[in-house]
Amino acid sequence: MGPRPIVQADTRARILIIGQAPGRRVHATGIPWNDRSGERLRAWLALDRATFYGPTVAIVPMGLCYPGSGSHGDLPPRAECAPLWFAPLRHALPHIVLTLLIGGYAQRYHLGRQARASLTETVRAWRDYEAFWPLPHPSGRNNHWLRRNPWFADELLPALKARVREALAPRRG
Repeated sequence: MGPRPIVQADTRARILIIGQAPGRRVHATGIPWNDRSGERLRAWLALDRATFYGPTVAIVPMGLCYPGSGSHGDLPPRAECAPLWFAPLRHALPHIVLTLLIGGYAQRYHLGRQARASLTETVRAWRDYEAFWPLPHPSGRNNHWLRRNPWFADELLPALKARVREALAPRRG
């Protein structure tokens, strides 16, 4: 489908969302998380569209462009994107106080050896990562995972919503 980097970044951003790579619909619209996965993600964060797409939320995927389709959904993000582009983009976001790592690719890249053996174990250990919040991908393909892991909705999501509110609260002083 050709290159079309999909990034949302403003120097005022307080929250950074690091996902996998834009999907087909996002590639077509040029708007990150502009699909059902984005609807679920915004619900998980308790953010309306205006806030989610406003200057306080940055979105930088591991792969900046749609990687194409494979036999089981979209292909993985292209390996050269994150090492080439992530550091300069992150450097341009000096006010980030909360970083969300959505999916295994983002978690393995940013957590390195601190990532657990599986996505489930990494997400379950969310309290162990001060700088990052690991999350599963909000895709409908993960409905089974969400049903098998009720602790995610019962424990992690309420804490995450509170942390998002805190990150976006007006700064004092």
